[in-house]
Amino acid sequence: MAADDDPPTDPRNDVVPDTKDWTWVLGEQCPECGFDATGVPGPEVADRARRNAAAWRLVLARPGARDRPAAGVWSPLEYACHVRDVHRIFGERLARMLAEDDPLFANWDQDETAVRDRYGEQDPATVADELAGAAGVLADRFDTVAGDAWTRTGRRTDGARFTVETFGQYYAHDWVHHLHDVGGDVRP
Repeated sequence: MAADDDPPTDPRNDVVPDTKDWTWVLGEQCPECGFDATGVPGPEVADRARRNAAAWRLVLARPGARDRPAAGVWSPLEYACHVRDVHRIFGERLARMLAEDDPLFANWDQDETAVRDRYGEQDPATVADELAGAAGVLADRFDTVAGDAWTRTGRRTDGARFTVETFGQYYAHDWVHHLHDVGGDVRP
């Protein structure tokens, strides 16, 4: 039973926010999904993003894509909405890294976005199209990176620093990991 002064629970988002700093995946293999960032050269990120987006289309076509597998765990649809938004946010950030010197990225509260945008109420087919489109835009942008551009830098407000290459590796872990979370079948 909640105390009288506890804020009300929002039933649309009973998922515990993830506050981990996932940048550690740039130095070691993820024990949950098997992703090894060091095995993904920057020039491979684009093709992997496209393949991963195709796998999400299959996940979202499954019966029960809207259903949460357990209390406190996002549904495949909610994970797909998050991955779509990761493609969008990272697309904006990559554009800045390629155009600006060492840009600083504002914090993105992914949990607030999930509630505000009502991830669980979105249409799976529409989300599949949007995810593929956003992944394609960012993959096309990664395809333009060449030479010294892979060493351009950007940073987050929490102090994390990236080169374009490590940014791509970090970005790739997100969608690989979440496809693993929903039982997708594309290996890292």
